[in-house]
Amino acid sequence: MEKRVTFKGWLLPMCLLMPQIIITAVFFFYPAGQAIYQSLFIPDPFGLSMQWVGLGNFEYLLGDSYYRASFVTTAVFSILVTVTSMGFALYLAVLADRLIKGSGIYRTLLIWPYAVAPAVAGVLWLFMFNTRVGVVSWYLGLLGYDWNHVLNEAEAMGLVVVASSWGRVSYNFLFFLAGLQAIPKSVIEAAAIDGARFWTRFRTIVFPLLSPTTFFLLVVNIVYAFFETFGVIHTITSGGPQQATTILVYKVFSDGFVSQDLGSSAAQSVILLVIVGALTIVQFKFIERRVHY
Repeated sequence: MEKRVTFKGWLLPMCLLMPQIIITAVFFFYPAGQAIYQSLFIPDPFGLSMQWVGLGNFEYLLGDSYYRASFVTTAVFSILVTVTSMGFALYLAVLADRLIKGSGIYRTLLIWPYAVAPAVAGVLWLFMFNTRVGVVSWYLGLLGYDWNHVLNEAEAMGLVVVASSWGRVSYNFLFFLAGLQAIPKSVIEAAAIDGARFWTRFRTIVFPLLSPTTFFLLVVNIVYAFFETFGVIHTITSGGPQQATTILVYKVFSDGFVSQDLGSSAAQSVILLVIVGALTIVQFKFIERRVHY
C-alpha cells in the first residue's frame, strides 16, 4: 500500500507552501498582471501619464507587417533549435551510453557547455564567426566562401541557431543519458539475441521507452527557444540583418526598451504568454497521448 503523509493542522502545510506561493506571486503573477494592465494603455516613456486605448495596442500589432513576420521567424527558429539540440544530444547520449573506455570523461566534457550562460555563448560564437577576426570565417575565406552574417540573413539565422543549440545540447544530453541508462539491458540483449540489428533495436525498443523523456524535453526546449535565447540573439545579431533574427521575445525588448513603446511591448508580452501557454496545452493534450510511461 502507498504510504501517505497527513498533517494534524493547516499551519505547517501553509508554512511549507508559503515560500513557493510568494515567489510565484511576486515573480510571475504580479508581472503578468502588470503586463496585461499596461497593454491597455499608451504610457508615457517617463512614466508620468497613461492614455487608455483598450485593445488598440493589439489591433496595431496585428496590422504591423514586421510583427507578423516575427511570428514566422520565431516558428522557424524554435523548430530548428529544438530539433538540432535534441537530435544531436540523443546521438551523443547513445554513444556515451555504450561501454567504451573513458566514457566517464566524455560524459563530463559533454556536460560542461551547460554551465555557459546564453549571452557568453553568443559572444564565443560571435568571435569565432566575426567577419574580420573570426577563426572560422577566416578558414571559410581560404575555402573561397565569403562569410558575412551581418549582411546575409540565412547565415545570421544559422549562426544564432547553432549557438543556441550548442548551449542546450548538454541539458538534453543529461536527460537522454539518464533515460537510456534506465532501460533494462536484458530487453535490449534479448532483442539482439533474436537477431535485431542496432537500428531496429533503437527504433522499436529504445526510442519508444524514451518517449517520456523526449516529451519532457520537447516542451522544455520549445519554451527555451521562445524565451531563453534572447542573450544569444542580442549579442550576435541584435535581431538583424533586416530583422531576420528578431523573434517575439526580442521584439518585446526592442520595442519596449529601445523604441520606448511600452504599451506595444506589454501587449506583445501578453500575446507571447498566450502563445506559449497554448502550445504547452496542445502538447500535453495531443502529443502526450503517444507517450508510453
